[in-house]
Amino acid sequence: MSAGEVNEARATQSVGEFDYIVVGAGTAGCAVANRLSEDEDVSVLLIEAGGKDNYHWIHIPVGYLYCIGNARTDWRYKTRDEAGLNGRALSYPRGRVLGGCSSINGMIYMRGQREDYDGWARMTGDSSWQWDSVLETFKKSEDYHGGASDAHGAGGPWRVEKQRLKWDILETFAQAAEQTGIPATDDFNRGDNTGVGYFDVNQKHGIRWNASKGYLRPVAKRGNLTILTNAQTRRLLFENKRCAGIEFRLGDGPRIAKAKREVILCAGAVNSPQLLELSGIGNADRLAKLGIEVVEDLRGVGENLQDHLQLRMAFKVEGVRTLNTLSAHWWGKLMIGLEYGLFRSGPMAMAPSQLGVFAKSDPNDRTLTRPDVQYHVQPLSLERFGEPLHPFDAFTASVCQLRPSSRGSVHITSNDPLMAPSIAPNYLSTEEDRHVAANALRLTRRIVAAPALERFRPQEILPGIQFQTEEELQYAAGNVGTTIFHPVGTCRMGRADDPGSVVDSRLRVRGVSGLRVVDASVMPTITSGNTNSPTLMIAERASEMIRADRKREGRSAETISGGVLST
Repeated sequence: MSAGEVNEARATQSVGEFDYIVVGAGTAGCAVANRLSEDEDVSVLLIEAGGKDNYHWIHIPVGYLYCIGNARTDWRYKTRDEAGLNGRALSYPRGRVLGGCSSINGMIYMRGQREDYDGWARMTGDSSWQWDSVLETFKKSEDYHGGASDAHGAGGPWRVEKQRLKWDILETFAQAAEQTGIPATDDFNRGDNTGVGYFDVNQKHGIRWNASKGYLRPVAKRGNLTILTNAQTRRLLFENKRCAGIEFRLGDGPRIAKAKREVILCAGAVNSPQLLELSGIGNADRLAKLGIEVVEDLRGVGENLQDHLQLRMAFKVEGVRTLNTLSAHWWGKLMIGLEYGLFRSGPMAMAPSQLGVFAKSDPNDRTLTRPDVQYHVQPLSLERFGEPLHPFDAFTASVCQLRPSSRGSVHITSNDPLMAPSIAPNYLSTEEDRHVAANALRLTRRIVAAPALERFRPQEILPGIQFQTEEELQYAAGNVGTTIFHPVGTCRMGRADDPGSVVDSRLRVRGVSGLRVVDASVMPTITSGNTNSPTLMIAERASEMIRADRKREGRSAETISGGVLST
């Protein structure tokens, strides 16, 4: 369908029929739409509730400060009040723009640990999810700054570069981490991310590289790919138990698009379960109470929410420059702007976090076989996100548990598609998570007390040295804990006999046909690190599965046809 035909169709209820409809043009949706439309004999519709990624702050790395919480680029969700956070509710950013969360996130390129994917293979009974298999998919998508190797790929759509900055306070923190027994590393992405080093980032020459740039712009002129923005999907349409299309709102009225083959839901860990429930797929009792006709009773929809909770520890320092004071005056801001304008480097090229550490929260715990906490270290400090920087030099060391045992949920509370779902992460709801949180705070204090940092006289300002006992540290974790924006798991994949699984290992929704979920919601367990690039890997693998299934169906049809003709 051409652009002119789409414009004409806006006056009618239907925008036509496509082989595949991809709902959500975030990280996963961009990749799926690109890969499926590589086959010239299929038509693909990609539909996005947000607008185009032409907002300038999307592309300047520090612009995440102006994209998160901005209705132009963010769904602006909030969690329910969380008991584990001492009654606090959190803002819960999710991308609402072409590129999705890759347009507003921290740009950190992170795959996770080998054991994460080997665990997925065991939980699904599908060995193709093992590390050795998914590594090839990571490499296929990657355009790595160091070129191709056994661990990395080159020439793919997903650009990965080194950061274009150095800070004395970060260099010194890295030395302190080494002095506490954490080795240095120059690559977190070989399957074992143990160590301290700078994060690689999805940037190109100091500019954000999002999924829209990597996967959509190069194929924008494909005649078999139609992209609709500012079009919010309201529900999936079923004929018996086959997903036959979608209903969405575009402009001033509802529209319908039909799918000849499949609808692929790439709406993310919040919106994918929301759309499934609005369409009659979910817990039958819950849906019946909301007056929604049940298509398939799947109890796992919206359950199994997992997220990384970061514990923000801040330390005042002396004798070293940080962003707090560098940006405090107009001449500092001018120098920062000039450096970025001339060289695409400096603070405006910063990812939200620059230095990373992967370590064991308790180095003496022999049951820990791999790192269970991750640090995001920053040369700045503030009371909470969105507030001004402190008026004195300080740094922040945020630490998160990589594999939390707490489980939350995302569920609709109304059959109104415009009403935000209820998000309940259930942070720190298990004794294990509370204990790891206390240990993580202790580990941070050990690093900061190492000889390397002594010359800067660090003083803890968050959460405060008054918290010392196990019980006090657990309470302090509830005070300073906040999301690091990694929700996953709400449509998890699993075996056929797993009552909590929503999709099979090929990401097909159980109990219906013509419908898959392809985004972070299918992760059975959260990866040990930032989740954006694992989501992209899932999308790349799903695209291969979908294309392989179509070809297999075509061969089957030819075989049947041949059999009929020969009789």
